This record gives sequence, C-alpha cells and structure tokens, in this order.
Amino acid sequence: MARPHANRSGTDNGSGRWISRRSMLASAVSLGAVGSLGMVGCSRVPGEGKVLGGSLLNTLRDQGTVKIGIASEPPFGYVGDDGQATGEAPAIARVIFKRLGIDEVKPVPVDFGALIPGLKARQFDVVSAGMYINPLRCEQVMFADPDYLMLDAFIVKKGNPHGIKTYADVKKKGLKLASGKAYAQIDYAKAAGISDVLVLPDQVAGLDAVAQGRVDAFAGTRITVKSAVAGSGSVSATEPFQPVMDGKPAYGAGGFAFRLSEKNFRDAFNEELLKLKAHDYRELLKIVGPFGFSKADMTDLTAKELCG
Repeated sequence: MARPHANRSGTDNGSGRWISRRSMLASAVSLGAVGSLGMVGCSRVPGEGKVLGGSLLNTLRDQGTVKIGIASEPPFGYVGDDGQATGEAPAIARVIFKRLGIDEVKPVPVDFGALIPGLKARQFDVVSAGMYINPLRCEQVMFADPDYLMLDAFIVKKGNPHGIKTYADVKKKGLKLASGKAYAQIDYAKAAGISDVLVLPDQVAGLDAVAQGRVDAFAGTRITVKSAVAGSGSVSATEPFQPVMDGKPAYGAGGFAFRLSEKNFRDAFNEELLKLKAHDYRELLKIVGPFGFSKADMTDLTAKELCG
C-alpha cells in the first residue's frame, strides 16, 4: 500500500486508516448473451444511446464549459472578487480541463454539505472543493486520486490558554468544540469521545464562536485554520497534528469527485493529475503553492486505498 509523502507527525504511517471506515456496498452483475452460433459473450454492452463508463467528457468538450461545485472555503475553493473560481482545487481544475479540451470553468458555490447531493442532482459536473476521500463518500461518488494530504489544527483563543493540542485534550479537559458542516473533523472528535460537537457553517463562523467564547476550539484542516486566523488579534491556530481513530492515523486526503456513472471522465482527469504529480510533484506545486500548499502536503495515496 502506498504511503503518504511525508511522516509529519511522528506516527507510523504504514499502519494508518481513514475516517468513517465501513464496508463498501457490493453488487455483482452477471451478463451473458447467446449468439446465433451458440457462443456466450461476457462483455457488458451499453444500452441504446449510452456509453459504457459515461460520455459526459465528450459533451463538455463540445460545450467548451465545465461546471464545478465549490464550497466557498479558502484556500480549497471559493469565488474571488472577480467572480471567478479560485483556490487550490479550481486552480488544478483549470489546468487539467484545459488539457482535456475544455476551456471554460464555471463555479457553482454551495454549502459543503450540499456538494455531493448537488453533484448527483447534476447541478454541476464535478466537485472541486478539496473534499476528503473516505469510504462513506465513496459509496455515493467516484473520486480521482487525492491531490493533497492534510493535518488538522484548532482555532483557539490567542495564546491557547487551555493548552489544546489534540482531540484527546479537548475531551480530557471537558472543553467545548465546534467544527464545520459535514467536516471530517466531526468524526475525528467523536472517535476521541467528544459526543457534543457544535456544527457551524464554516471556519469564519468558527472563528467568531471562539472569539466570543461560545466554544473553546474550532477544528479544521491546518491550512483552513491558518488562513482563517491570519491577521486576527483575538484568536490563533494551534500547531498541526495528525488525528487518530482507534489508535491509528486518520488520513485527511482530498480530491475531485465525479458521478458514479462517469468513470471515463474520472479516468481521463486522473491521468492528467498523475502527470502533474510526476517529477516530485514539481508541476502540481507550482499550481497549489500560491494557496499555501507545500511539498509536505503532497501524497502518493490513491483513491482506491482511501475508499477502502
């Protein structure tokens, strides 16, 4: 099994696991057709007017436009002052879709919790929001390989008066924790025995909650937290740390999500992403570096491994 690019927390990455691990739903389809010569065929045949693996990529090439779902969460994906999609994921999307013959990228901002429902409802063509890949989500959508691997951090009062370093500290000290809607950090907290997590819309609301004393900490990715607290005089970010579940590292690796019916689209995207990762991530880092991502955030994990 491939390992993360760097062991940044002192944990044994080789024995890691991923969040919300549960058995994948499985189905088996047996197709057989007897031809005029009595021979039996085993290959799947697409229905009339349909392409096995999906034909969305060809449609988007003809249109010249792709709609991407984003969650207005800097630095992963958001709408800039010019009305254009920006952030780590849209920047990658713009490069890859250009190479796939699609020149225009249109953002569709929704709440994070509405990204997968919106994709399935065809409100947009792909989720471009740095979404963590985990088995529960893999039952609903199809992921490309991850384009980053992220540690967690907390927004806390300036100077971190409670000395919070991990979820275990929050539990042990009986502190009040918040996180974002549909954030993976909620699962991490529950795994540490924190049953009551205040769910807020995003990290901005989390910063306000900490500053106002309504919660003691807000949990998020280290890069989201760092971005949120920049310039604040009342709150700060804790040192990044590796969350654990059942005593094993819970890897927060994010990537692009596609409808389950669009394997051809996902595979074409993945092929271009792997090219960006070649030569020690050099080309990918040029794209994501301006948004605060570094070589320490790169990974060679695959979607298949993360989906379990």
